[in-house]
Amino acid sequence: MTRTVSGARVLITGAAVGMGRLYAERAVAEGAEAVILWDRDPAALAATAAILNERADGRTRVSPYVVDIGDLGAIAQAAQRVRTEVGDPDIVVNNAGIVRDAFFWDHDNGDDTRRTMQINALAPMYITREFLPAMIGGVGRESRIVNIAATDGMRSSPRMSVYAASKAAMIEWSESLRRELVQEGHGQVKVTTVCPANTTAGLFEGALARSLTPALTPEHVVDQVWRAMLAGRPLLLMPWTVAVSSALRTLAAPFRR
Repeated sequence: MTRTVSGARVLITGAAVGMGRLYAERAVAEGAEAVILWDRDPAALAATAAILNERADGRTRVSPYVVDIGDLGAIAQAAQRVRTEVGDPDIVVNNAGIVRDAFFWDHDNGDDTRRTMQINALAPMYITREFLPAMIGGVGRESRIVNIAATDGMRSSPRMSVYAASKAAMIEWSESLRRELVQEGHGQVKVTTVCPANTTAGLFEGALARSLTPALTPEHVVDQVWRAMLAGRPLLLMPWTVAVSSALRTLAAPFRR
């Protein structure tokens, strides 16, 4: 893949606001053939699509879809519409996610625990499964799958237990998928697993006060993710100190009681 997404079809979940919108803006700026926006908020989605269409000035097709990715049926229906109306994406950015800052026993099994696991862990699997066959079949055409996890999936996180569990599942699935593709000779499909620490985005607003890691700006995260995605980099940890602390925790594990 070149150093831009020029001519590619890019699908982004959680695309109406925050970093999802920033990814979409980047794709439009680089001349993507189509930018496919998935979000469950119709008003925010329409507003973002209007702004992107103005910036694209006809050079990029902007296709918004109202989708609740917590619903497997909705994912399947939206994916079929995308294939029919736009075409299979070359790049899928599994960006959408939810988090609740609370002790585990304060989580509701349905609205909190189940939905967090559905959106953060299962939905990226369902979405990727919808479009992966075309990526595998596209011999000679490079494709990208970008899975936005979190450093909370690599460590214990008090008051973030369900979120941490969902991101841990995403990390292991993402890396396993990458290795499967390599093993079976589908090297044209690159999987990038992204593990940022807390950002200044609204999703983490309640958790920042307890974090010992400096918050990352959404703009910085998006820029680094974009570079890693284009390069086909397997894993992106942000900031770099996360890798050091992870290694230290591994070394200290035998001495814990």
